[in-house]
Amino acid sequence: MKKIIGYIIGAAVLLLVGCYSNNCPLENTVTCNYGFYDAEGTAITYQDTITVTTLMPGYKTVYTYRKLGNLTVTKDYSDTALINQGYTESVSQQRKDTILLNNLYGASSMKVPMSYFHEMDTLVVAYRSITRKDTIKIQHSSYANVELPECGTYRFHTLQNIWSTDAAIDHIEISDSKVNYDGEINVKIFFNGVATE
Repeated sequence: MKKIIGYIIGAAVLLLVGCYSNNCPLENTVTCNYGFYDAEGTAITYQDTITVTTLMPGYKTVYTYRKLGNLTVTKDYSDTALINQGYTESVSQQRKDTILLNNLYGASSMKVPMSYFHEMDTLVVAYRSITRKDTIKIQHSSYANVELPECGTYRFHTLQNIWSTDAAIDHIEISDSKVNYDGEINVKIFFNGVATE
């Protein structure tokens, strides 16, 4: 009798877990989706390599270790073991910037995460074929979204304003202000003709 009750309880638990997991969205990564277009509005594949960095507030301390004949080592903390091995230590302050996309090539779109706690994101877009960089500033609000308690909380965003410089970007506009995990194009980047196809 105890075995039968144990099997019934186990089956009920599996049934409940199975129901909960099917109600949660499978595609649940929240990113701001950028589509690439030429200056006239035709969707394109951008034929240049781009790197996207977000500017973070504040600075961090970086420790660099050098020794003749060895590779340079960079760490976020002071390493006495390297000093004991004959490395020289130099300390510097660097911005807390983060690379979001590195060497994206031949793309027609890009997906970039957004800040949860700041109302303005600043992106720097570097190109391989030109020396100037573009800066994109996005003003947005962020809020918690809970569809079901068992699925967890996601941070959704609402885009309010967007600006950009004009190194390779002709102009930029918001096409869908709701940033969630639906995958719609939120921002259209219109390039000025350099490296477009």
